Amino acid sequence: MKGEIITNTESIAALLEKAIAARGHLLDARHETAIRLFNGFLEGNPDIAIDLYAATAVIHNYADPAEQGTATIDEALHVLQSILPWIRVVILKTRNSPLAEERRGRILAGTIADRAVREHDVWYAIDLCMNRDASLYLDTRNLRGWALQHLSGKTVLNTFAYTGSLGVAALAGGAARVVQLDRSGLFLELAKTSYEMNNFHVSKKDFIVGDFWDEVSRLKQKGEHFDCVFVDPPFFAVTQKGVVDLVNNSTRMINKVRPLINDGGYLVTINNALFVSGKEYMERLDKLCADGYLKIVELIPVPNDFTGYPQTRTGIPVSDPSPFNHSTKIAILEVRRK
Repeated sequence: MKGEIITNTESIAALLEKAIAARGHLLDARHETAIRLFNGFLEGNPDIAIDLYAATAVIHNYADPAEQGTATIDEALHVLQSILPWIRVVILKTRNSPLAEERRGRILAGTIADRAVREHDVWYAIDLCMNRDASLYLDTRNLRGWALQHLSGKTVLNTFAYTGSLGVAALAGGAARVVQLDRSGLFLELAKTSYEMNNFHVSKKDFIVGDFWDEVSRLKQKGEHFDCVFVDPPFFAVTQKGVVDLVNNSTRMINKVRPLINDGGYLVTINNALFVSGKEYMERLDKLCADGYLKIVELIPVPNDFTGYPQTRTGIPVSDPSPFNHSTKIAILEVRRK
């Protein structure tokens, strides 16, 4: 089913007040958690989204042109400061700015942004202006909870690790070993900070800076195997070694890592392509499972604060995510080896 994002006629103030009220039960007294406060795409104003990291609010301006969102940003800032006066810092990230520093984010209010959040009693280091994203993906919170519960004693490979949060969750759940793989050494340094905050040992050989295609091949050549492999790629990326394209070649990435997974192990795949419907993605997974060596065992939902609540949702997704609840489509597959 195709749909469209709907802009609500209510003021941004009214929409924000409703959204924050719906999330009141998620706000902790110590202000250490991280949640999505407002998902404008589905809650009435697609020009804006707001995330909360501890006592720092991050406003994402999606307006195009960016100047079109100025009045909305000003009103949102006023609402945040009125309803949540304990917020110490507000950062604005302007998605469609020509300036890299504006896309990474600049401080609108306050001085020093928070550098850590706590989730499921695990600490995650954050650097909210390090890049266009905010260094911890909030739509995969439930997956981090799954890792805590299912990976005790397991060996884990976290590909496209970014700042390593899925691997950190696995270690917090008792994983025997976690290998973090990403093209960016800068992102992996933040992962190491998360390790230190949780008193995890940092083994340099388990932090691999390199290209997915090259490094997975190298792990195969070394005879490495893992009980769980996470595949959480960006929407689109091109390197000299290959193309990452969640619309057209997600199956290739899954097949690339399959030989690394132990019999009975898990393959965790994430596809956040907005225009790939849930039905289409399930058809791809079903085709992969047809030979009997992969089996879908669980679909992980995106948290309600990220999707919006029944009383706050007004928009219709661009493509129907069903049987998933969001365009971030997370599936746990079990692997059988020949």
